[in-house]
Amino acid sequence: MDYDIAIVGLGPAGSTLARLLSPSFKIIALDKKHQSGDAGFHKPCGGLLANDAQKSFIRQKLNLPTDILSNPQIFSVKTYDLQTNLVRNYQRTYVSFNRHKFDLWLKSLIPSSVEVHHNTLCKEVMRIIEGYQITYLDENNIEHKITTRYVVGADGANSLVRRMRYPSHSIRQYVAIQQWFSEKHPHPFYSCIFDNQSTNCYAWSISKDGSFIFGGAFPKKTANQQFENLKEKLTQQGFIFGEPHKTEKCLVIYPNRFRDFYTGNENIFLIGEAAGFISASSLEGISYALDSAEILSKILNSADPDPNKRYYFKTLPLRLKLYSKIVKAKILTTPFWRKLIMKSKFQHINME
Repeated sequence: MDYDIAIVGLGPAGSTLARLLSPSFKIIALDKKHQSGDAGFHKPCGGLLANDAQKSFIRQKLNLPTDILSNPQIFSVKTYDLQTNLVRNYQRTYVSFNRHKFDLWLKSLIPSSVEVHHNTLCKEVMRIIEGYQITYLDENNIEHKITTRYVVGADGANSLVRRMRYPSHSIRQYVAIQQWFSEKHPHPFYSCIFDNQSTNCYAWSISKDGSFIFGGAFPKKTANQQFENLKEKLTQQGFIFGEPHKTEKCLVIYPNRFRDFYTGNENIFLIGEAAGFISASSLEGISYALDSAEILSKILNSADPDPNKRYYFKTLPLRLKLYSKIVKAKILTTPFWRKLIMKSKFQHINME
């Protein structure tokens, strides 16, 4: 084998794993983002660090550098239910940051013992007698083939590694669309929007560094149309859009069954969103990316004789927690139950 471990994808999950693995391993990591700057792939994301992700950073003794943080830091979420015209304000302790800078910062923490290839495209993962052969294109579009004992899929919602390992498995997917505008609202705010006529998932907005970011997750066939329809509805709620500076799109998974969480087998491992580890109620995935990478690193570093089995059992609490988010999502996206919760004003903060 050319390598002991190949990591496909260097988002929060892949970068964390590459940083925590023992330097005794010979590791290659492939990522489609550029090494620095604004070129290359950008993950459509509001850029908020939830409490669980903050706890992961505490365990891993990491502190966010100030140049990643966004201005202003907002401590409440304004929740809109367009079916009932109810609006509620709930306290939240998210840390707001620039998601692209965050991803590049995590990549910068990977030790030099890991062979990192930026701006690359993984084309194929094929089983061979002693492990796997990976075919990828480098930044000059030149094809390479390498062999490895272990493969870690950290390549997100449309994971090539997951599709290769489980070709018959299907999981609900949405198209996440996000646009950036000049901020024209008198008071910066963060919002969560429910509109079952546009999507049975949800949409969001956040004011950040002089920009107003609006995004949402929509059914694939009608995503663009529903995105524009929702923007029109929100102008009646006081949202100010104007001409977008940029538009970002990507697939996002939406687990709705316990069996949607796949951890891998036969020396293939799935972490982060590639494993289905994303909250159905908020689409928050950074905390689960950090946690699953930390769990797998400890197992591989310990030279466990059956790492796939160990990883499956060690992630059971994670999967149970995520299943509770599925239940929560089913409640929040059902107009009847959402209306009851919001009309109760439970935990609502009156802004008047």
